[in-house]
Amino acid sequence: MDYRERLIVKPGTHVKLADIDPGFHGRHESHEKAVPDLEATLDDITGLQELLYAEKKHALLIVLQGIDAAGKDGVCWHVIRAMNPQGTNVSGFKQPSAEERAHDFLWRIHKKVPGLGQVGVFNRSHYEDVLVVRVHDLAPKAAWEKRYEAINAFESGLTDSGVTIVKFFLYISKEEQLERFRKRLDDPDRQWKISAADYAERERWDDYVAAYEAMLSKCSTQNAPWYVIPSNHKWFRNLAASQIILETLKAMDLKAPEPTVDIDEIRKKYHQAKKEG
Repeated sequence: MDYRERLIVKPGTHVKLADIDPGFHGRHESHEKAVPDLEATLDDITGLQELLYAEKKHALLIVLQGIDAAGKDGVCWHVIRAMNPQGTNVSGFKQPSAEERAHDFLWRIHKKVPGLGQVGVFNRSHYEDVLVVRVHDLAPKAAWEKRYEAINAFESGLTDSGVTIVKFFLYISKEEQLERFRKRLDDPDRQWKISAADYAERERWDDYVAAYEAMLSKCSTQNAPWYVIPSNHKWFRNLAASQIILETLKAMDLKAPEPTVDIDEIRKKYHQAKKEG
């Protein structure tokens, strides 16, 4: 199944999350049956990321957004592990510092955009400024409403400079979120992830849904599309995200760069060294 086609938010469409099944899991019935496809996909990503790093003509930016417990960290652990850390950087964007608040809202983002040959992962992103800011009324509506257009222009400029952008909204149901909160409470190894704000933010569920729907509808563009990843099943979330990343890398038509040395001359030196022992 082509998850790029199945899960993309087509530009110009109005998204209603209520129409999307967060429990969708494609053709696989279980984690165990999906493992071979996931591992094969990750192996292919490894090879293509090596070419991306070597060729240095393209960059890849992966944007992760999702309501609390949707699995942004999980994607980083289980999908981005396929990539060489030397060519990959994960950035998280939480409450801005005093210095960051003294600049425009994209200032702190631009500094973390990957350079050519690199993969950048945003675990939360510039979209916080039309999500948290909107839900918590941290700026006037007239201010954050203009940010959709500013974000689209920002992303358009990045694509013009060789950055391919793929954006994942990880979508879970309200019931699944509560179950994940329970598991954190019951697991001492994961209790560190519990936040006092988790349940307070949960009370704003409908407000967040409205903000996410606006984000997806207004900012899924031809060159920087959003994908809604059904994430009730963690294994499907990882499989769908990895396959979309793989197809995105394939579309770059990456090639190994030409050698910078005379291969025949180096080969002669190799054979001479081997002969001399």
